[in-house]
Amino acid sequence: MRARKNARQVHGILLLDKPLEVSSNGILQRVRWLYQAAKAGHTGALDPMASGLLPICFGEATKFSQFLLDTDKTYQVTAKFGVRTTTSDAEGEVISEKPVTFTDAELEQAMQALRGDILQVPTMFSALKYQGQPLYKYARQGIEVPREARPISIFRFELVARQDDSADFIVHCSKGTYIRTLIDDLGEALGCGSHVAKLHRTQVGPFSAEQMVTPAQLEALNNDANWPALDALLLPMDAGLVGLTRLTLDAEQQKHIMHGQSCKVTLPDTASVKLYSETEQLLGIGEVTTGELFSRRLVNLELLSA
Repeated sequence: MRARKNARQVHGILLLDKPLEVSSNGILQRVRWLYQAAKAGHTGALDPMASGLLPICFGEATKFSQFLLDTDKTYQVTAKFGVRTTTSDAEGEVISEKPVTFTDAELEQAMQALRGDILQVPTMFSALKYQGQPLYKYARQGIEVPREARPISIFRFELVARQDDSADFIVHCSKGTYIRTLIDDLGEALGCGSHVAKLHRTQVGPFSAEQMVTPAQLEALNNDANWPALDALLLPMDAGLVGLTRLTLDAEQQKHIMHGQSCKVTLPDTASVKLYSETEQLLGIGEVTTGELFSRRLVNLELLSA
């Protein structure tokens, strides 16, 4: 990839429609290059075999990416029954093959058991770390390490269509959910095994598929004269901070907060509150404890004006 000089200060969120057969980091680096952005990061990776909504944060917006990592998500999933794989998706080696004999009623019963608040053991093919190394590195060496079951929530697990040995689902879930593990658990409950054949993300927090931009759209604007057109595709830095209490600071309060000091406010205790100046400029995220406002993540106002 040809290097570009004089990286720009770009701030905002791009809702990218990630294509298949490319890693989240690979497409992130391409998009960053197209924008000639000084800083960028994604908010929750999709596997190369998965497609769909991948929010990319630029510049100061990266400071608030955790709020998108921690939010709920929705997927369109195609499961292949009768075949279980090492990775619980189509890229893994086949572990077992069994006949598919379950009825629609048995499928619904198995799905019902996986709805709501449940415990899920993370897949070995995940980026979770054990003794400083991602689990997938152990898995590739054929090593299985202990993993604790983690609480997750499956808000919606809906059958869209069923074929002979496959089915399409919609899954709306909490953060930390592994769709591959969900489908593997479904197959085990049905006694035949299953894996993810296709996965497409359609929602991340407040963002939906209708807002996505394709790499082809970005490539079509790939010249220095089109910076305004590229930048117009970005959402504001605070677009992912929906649901947080909004607090406008006066000049004195702003001065204290931006210098790392606390200040008095008339708000109940709040873990996360989004802070704005009197001119509607996002200042960052704060926390209120017993009437005192403390900063948690602040934007660099000098970079925003650069």
